[in-house]
Amino acid sequence: MTKGWTRKVVVTRHGGPEVLTTVTEAIPEPGPGEVRVRVLAAGVSAFDLMYRRWGRLPGTPALPFALGEDVVGDVDALGPGVSRLAPGERVAGGTWARGVGGGYAEHVCLPADQLVPLPPGVDPAEAVCLVVNYLTAHQHLHHIGQARAGERLLVHGAAGGVGTALLELGKLAGLEMFGTASASAFALVEALGATPIDYRSEDFVARIRELTVAGVDIVVDTIGGGRHLWRSYRALRTGGRLVWLGSSAVETEGLRVAATSMAISALLRWLPDGRSVPPCPTMDELARADGEWYRAPLGMLLALLAAGTLRPVIAGRLPLAEAARAHRLLEQGGCPGKFVLLPGA
Repeated sequence: MTKGWTRKVVVTRHGGPEVLTTVTEAIPEPGPGEVRVRVLAAGVSAFDLMYRRWGRLPGTPALPFALGEDVVGDVDALGPGVSRLAPGERVAGGTWARGVGGGYAEHVCLPADQLVPLPPGVDPAEAVCLVVNYLTAHQHLHHIGQARAGERLLVHGAAGGVGTALLELGKLAGLEMFGTASASAFALVEALGATPIDYRSEDFVARIRELTVAGVDIVVDTIGGGRHLWRSYRALRTGGRLVWLGSSAVETEGLRVAATSMAISALLRWLPDGRSVPPCPTMDELARADGEWYRAPLGMLLALLAAGTLRPVIAGRLPLAEAARAHRLLEQGGCPGKFVLLPGA
């Protein structure tokens, strides 16, 4: 048994970023089928913020608990029955099998069959962006949205972690793209190949009609809320698909956003106008249904990263102990891309 201590950041009570606390505990031992990973990079997501703030979200574990959906690190111990990975191997993966989070830590034990080896020379901070952000974007763009070359795509929250991933993958897929963002992020949105639309000063439905006349083929809505989803639906052409990816508006408008989002998306599915709102399973639902669903896509994305085809936008690289600062910055907005925690920093 390994002797020693490790640090992790836990939610001690629900509330603002100040509830995040660094604790020290014994280094965990991997169980059957697991490996222990020495974490080099852990991603910060909007879901982390919601689980930290709200105690009423489904699946919220008992306090205290660690956040963090995505990690990259080095295997440093094998549990019984593990043969496909070796100590020292660098891997990437999600923490879905553990329930909510666990990645804000120096060490974490995860199922070996849910980890994907990294190509040589890949930056761990860039690689961790692929695990949730790019996998989510790939799943919703290609498997749910059924994107085809030459189609038009509107991305809401285009400068965020998932938004920038959608634009990078949309450009690779040969899509004509539009993205809502603040004016300060226009240069980034344009650099990623999309026409920016100011969500503060422009009516995005009117602007899309002005730019395309008929509307777009796919809208990926990361904002949520009944009114916003309805307006996104109106931006579609006949035959278009509204992909409801998330409810970031929860941060400003409260949990009712999730309820109104579910209600309006269910109603829109009944409208006989040729537009559609396909079901969008969550990462947890996909992981429970099929543990293999992400390994091949993640391997493909990592290969694109190693080749220099993908360049994830990183909002900031912070030490693990500054997780609360990362949360504050993410809540304030205006920081394009994804925040990454570096336990070794």
